[in-house]
Amino acid sequence: MAARRLYRRSRLVDRRVVRRAAFYLLLIAVAALFIGPFLILLSSAIKPATQDVFGFPPDLIPRPPVVDWFREAWTTIPYARFLVNSLIYVGITVPVYLVVSALTAYPLARIAFRGRGLFFMLFLSIMFLPGELMLIPRFLVMSQLGLTDTFASVILPAILSSLGIFLLRQAFSQIPDEIVEAARVDGANEFAIFWRIAVPIVAPTLAVLAILGFVSVWNSFIWPMVTLTSQSKFPIALGIAYLSGVSGTDVRGLAAGTVLSLIPVVVVFLLLQKRILDSMGGAVKG
Repeated sequence: MAARRLYRRSRLVDRRVVRRAAFYLLLIAVAALFIGPFLILLSSAIKPATQDVFGFPPDLIPRPPVVDWFREAWTTIPYARFLVNSLIYVGITVPVYLVVSALTAYPLARIAFRGRGLFFMLFLSIMFLPGELMLIPRFLVMSQLGLTDTFASVILPAILSSLGIFLLRQAFSQIPDEIVEAARVDGANEFAIFWRIAVPIVAPTLAVLAILGFVSVWNSFIWPMVTLTSQSKFPIALGIAYLSGVSGTDVRGLAAGTVLSLIPVVVVFLLLQKRILDSMGGAVKG
């Protein structure tokens, strides 16, 4: 009997080891699927002109590595100007976007008023509209306001997001009623409850929305291409497309310019990753 139990236990341990090994292999495969394109991009950006970038299977090892293409991407176009423009767009849009989304979501979650469900369904329905459908109406509105080819024409349409309102509304709804009622008993008005209690509680969700908003504004291409005509106002995504027109089919220069444009996104993610993990942990506990 003891030998049989030991045999069964060993088989159970072996199965667990096999399952765990298979699970880690699956994670490695998924990670390679996501990291692979970036590695190819980075490899193309530091390959010399004599090395093929279109070979299959891809050759990821530059021989030797060079930084000439980064210098070319920086000097061929006004890259620094495009970078500053994107920082301006992000620096204004994201904070205003978070404030507007929070101020809109809080009443939908915590304040009872007539038509609240209808307003929420209207905001929710906008999520299903493709962005391309709004290009012409937005352009007509900006033209009537005389804002085309201005920084405001890029910033204003981006400060209201139905996704941000939806996520924050769900986060505000999960705040325990006891906390809010205790604050009211202590004499706090609705804005004080919103600012001092609700906003700190949903801070992880705000951090996630900040990253999503940053990436969306930073990678914005179609709408700036429609509304902007002056090169001096181009964001970095539109500037890289302009680089392809200047340098023709120089894939290495385009890859180098793209890698440079990804650095701020990575930095922001690293700065806010703790908030994202906190948000994920809260979702798991809930």
